Amino acid sequence: MPTFRIELFEGRTVEQKRQFVEAITKATCESLNVEPGSVEIILVDVKREDWATGGKLWSDV
Repeated sequence: MPTFRIELFEGRTVEQKRQFVEAITKATCESLNVEPGSVEIILVDVKREDWATGGKLWSDV
């Protein structure tokens, strides 16, 4: 059972998330030859103030 944990900045709509997980599920089923019911996806919304790259918070960029 493939399981994906995907962290992304908060602010996407439920519809955007729905389309995203459908696309990931489809690609996973095609490439790994698994059934859709076996694909687990966990989306984690992260505030920009809780994510940093290169020593800078994304909220400061």
